[in-house]
Amino acid sequence: MSTLGTRAHQMFPVLTAVQIEMARRFASGTARRFAPGETLYAIGEEGAPAWLVLEGTIEVVRRDGLNHEAPVTSHGPGQLSGEVNQLAGRASLAAGRAGTGGCTALPFDPAHLRALMVGSADVGEIVMRALILRRVGLIEEGGAGTILIGVPGSADIVRLQGFLTRNGYPNLVLDASTDDEGRALVERIGVLPDELPLVVCPSGTLLRRPRDEELAGCLGITPVLDQDAVYDVAIVGAGPAGLAAAVYAASEGLSVIVLDERAMGGQAGASARIENYLGFPTGISGQALAGRAFSQALKFGAEIVVPVKVERLDCKLDTLALNLSGDRRIQAQALVIASGARYRRPDIPNLGEFEGAGVSYWASPIEARLCAGEEIALVGGGNSAGQAIVFLAPQVKRLHLFVRRDLSETMSRYLIDRITALPNVEIHVGSEVVALEGDRATGLTAATFRDLKDGAQHRCPLRHLFLFIGADPNADWLEGCAQTDARGFVITGTGPLSLETSRPGVFAIGDVRAGSTKRVAAAVGEGAAVVAQIHAMISARSAKEEI
Repeated sequence: MSTLGTRAHQMFPVLTAVQIEMARRFASGTARRFAPGETLYAIGEEGAPAWLVLEGTIEVVRRDGLNHEAPVTSHGPGQLSGEVNQLAGRASLAAGRAGTGGCTALPFDPAHLRALMVGSADVGEIVMRALILRRVGLIEEGGAGTILIGVPGSADIVRLQGFLTRNGYPNLVLDASTDDEGRALVERIGVLPDELPLVVCPSGTLLRRPRDEELAGCLGITPVLDQDAVYDVAIVGAGPAGLAAAVYAASEGLSVIVLDERAMGGQAGASARIENYLGFPTGISGQALAGRAFSQALKFGAEIVVPVKVERLDCKLDTLALNLSGDRRIQAQALVIASGARYRRPDIPNLGEFEGAGVSYWASPIEARLCAGEEIALVGGGNSAGQAIVFLAPQVKRLHLFVRRDLSETMSRYLIDRITALPNVEIHVGSEVVALEGDRATGLTAATFRDLKDGAQHRCPLRHLFLFIGADPNADWLEGCAQTDARGFVITGTGPLSLETSRPGVFAIGDVRAGSTKRVAAAVGEGAAVVAQIHAMISARSAKEEI
């Protein structure tokens, strides 16, 4: 059953008279009267406030297909409009209009909505839960956001789906050749095959085969940066370590900006289920964990910018500066390197042709649907690989697992036990992938594996190959500003602060840090600890200036 069916009372709570009076203290303006049918906020509108209904109703609708609207709910007295985007002033995914009798409502712009969250624990908890569940509901409905028209399963469709899904944005895929509505739009505006996929943003704007950055701009995901501002803390990377640092720093009153090239959650965000994270005995998906942390950081006022690439750190001045893609630049008093690690790519000449077209580095529901009922292969023996196997195996005909060493040397026991109990998983120890067959148009058709002992090769016909062979540090952008080890991981602890790098004011946490424990809990712990060390650094600087 959907979230709307099971948790409607939490998605659309009604505040009591006492709670309404408490909320009034945080409103960003006075109550306003709207005539019947008058728009309070539109789909795609940026900075739209959340509205607390005092009298009458707000009728909320979402986009359902290309040219249609569908009702979401009707907010009555004591109910607040909006979802997670209202916390950050991002583009609205739904529209709200006054009901047949009109309405009177109180506005809460993003800053005042966040103030309500923090200033009233009682009301804040109710509202935060409602905003998160409404986003979940919109995702489950599927048609309440961005529409992708093209060839389902193609590299660009998978890329755009992955970007939207990892960032928590609902999306719907229409087949350009078989869906009547999608085909009609493609023909009407004259889209050529090499211009697909066609993307329809919630605002109605059309994009032809957009880059992730272009899609983010259309959705209002990436805010306009104030390049004259100097933040207390800049955090590079929105994985568990970076998001934890953002939550703790922002909650303590520091001005915080978080930058990530792809999506929130990092590598952990791609995990289908994390079962050994403290406090979640039944497990939690990496995306769900990242989504909660993301909302928490927004609640305390952290600014999160996705997708943006950090191209270089300028560490020559007292104030640190980051040069970003799009000819942008920001400054900060302290920098936290939480950029994690990038997926390691085997040395196969034509690998790039199949990335997104049969070769994947993570196993999300998108990839699972593409390979359902088929024979697939997975390379890798770490915990991430194990989680992917447990997630994929029940959905495929057969899963071939290729590993260099025995699983007991690299994987947690609970995952090994679960994998050995799966009847359709075949384990090949002492093998590696050496060649791929197919082309960009048709995708992967076969892979060749080599036995490490005798060099014998085995060709395996398949259309889906998952690579989980470790990761390399994502620290090239530092350009010598911080000392690294022989493998490129950032060295910390050379001075009095254990997480500070060789450059004062620059800290490193999580997977990118040399010697770190590659676990989600360890990354979160370092995210909390680094904030205490930043405070210690600030105090030491202040004391030095007073002398």
